[in-house]
Amino acid sequence: MVITYYGLSCFKVSSGEITLAFDPPLKKSSLRSPRFQADIVLLSREHENQSGDKMIAEKDDLPLKIKGPGEYEIRGVNIFGIPSYHDESLGKTQGLSTIYVLELEDLRLCHLGDFGEKNLRAETQEAIGRVDILFLPIGAGSVMNSAKAIKIANQLEPKIIIPMHYDTKELDLFLKEAGLENSKPEEKLTLKKKDPLQDKTVVRVLKPTIN
Repeated sequence: MVITYYGLSCFKVSSGEITLAFDPPLKKSSLRSPRFQADIVLLSREHENQSGDKMIAEKDDLPLKIKGPGEYEIRGVNIFGIPSYHDESLGKTQGLSTIYVLELEDLRLCHLGDFGEKNLRAETQEAIGRVDILFLPIGAGSVMNSAKAIKIANQLEPKIIIPMHYDTKELDLFLKEAGLENSKPEEKLTLKKKDPLQDKTVVRVLKPTIN
């Protein structure tokens, strides 16, 4: 599995012949949209920075779009969309966002989208379940600051945390709390099936491929 970060909450996840795209920006966004082929595009929120499914190139045919809560099965991948809110007032100011959970190569991935709630509600945590790889928003705009991100990470206990949507100051505070102040951004994350994950949680900071 290869995970590439394109900025904000946009990722490409490649596993064998399957490629997924999370949250590509629209053309009118101030962010540059990536250009790559994908089988499935997952959109966490209706926003110009995160709903550019048409910016992703064709792969055999137009990529299949997933938008919003629900259960999906596409090309052998089971995907669960879990409702959440983008703010502490339960959507009154910033609206809804969707958490996506899926399994690839026997690993359970959780992309939190624009999660901004004050706490991780019990029903949300139960719906997420076990997490191996957590895409965690940290401190940019209305998403979680470092203290809240640490709290959510401790609740979910993932094997790997990949920061996203991050503000440099808040990310530094997060890494300091995690004891990883000297963690250097990587170009991409490659995980091989034969390499077991560590028992303790590790943070892998990825460098945005485009800004």
